[in-house]
Amino acid sequence: MRRARIAWQGAIHEAVPHGEHQLKLADGRIVDETEVIWLPPVVPGTVFALGLNYADHAKELAFKAPEVPLVFLKGPNTITGHRAFSRRPADATYMHYECELAVVIGKTGTRIAKSDAMDYVAGYTVANDYAIRDYLENWYRPNLRVKNRDACTPIGPWLVDRDDIANPMQLALTTRVNGVTTQQGTTADMIFDIPTLIEYLSSFMTLRPGDLILTGTPEGLADVKAGDVVETEIEGIGCLMNTIVDDGTWFADDPFKKARTA
Repeated sequence: MRRARIAWQGAIHEAVPHGEHQLKLADGRIVDETEVIWLPPVVPGTVFALGLNYADHAKELAFKAPEVPLVFLKGPNTITGHRAFSRRPADATYMHYECELAVVIGKTGTRIAKSDAMDYVAGYTVANDYAIRDYLENWYRPNLRVKNRDACTPIGPWLVDRDDIANPMQLALTTRVNGVTTQQGTTADMIFDIPTLIEYLSSFMTLRPGDLILTGTPEGLADVKAGDVVETEIEGIGCLMNTIVDDGTWFADDPFKKARTA
């Protein structure tokens, strides 16, 4: 099952797909997908993000693949929804997308065995974890300005139930910028798979419902500019779209009218 969270007519609703371009609310009303504000499909708890979790991406950056998961945390301010704006700061010379499979934790657990790990997954969504290379200290230590800027990580549009994805480690990932394919990969190339990540994280932290694990991105990064429309798509999960804006557009009005994090 695919589920979304939207804001419409002053309220937050759960919705499911209806036809090609419509949504059906829990009360049965039908709305056009362009008439709503898409919210993150889950209210995020702790957000874990993986660096260099694809061998081809590590090679692309001339780094040796990590021997243990390279994990950093992201604040809830970073998360926004489908069709939202993301800001490219005026001083940025290179800002790139990162198409990532996001794993949504469904129940509380600690010291979870790898063999039991998938029982703790509620489902999956698509994430696009933008980074600005100008702010990067090094790839092993992304500082706050790289990965914790407001609305720098759209997720959505759907939360797809775990049981609806037969094998999350065999999914195609694709990024398009203004309709042109720039990134292609597969979750099969992850260095640390989902059960390994859950076992690792839960060995020293309690995982709770709503926690997100952003599992990294394959090779194929490219600079994006203000005005670019970026689509990150994962097979069986959905296609997440957002638009890059400049400082003038971002600060002209409350950006969170366009990039809801509720």
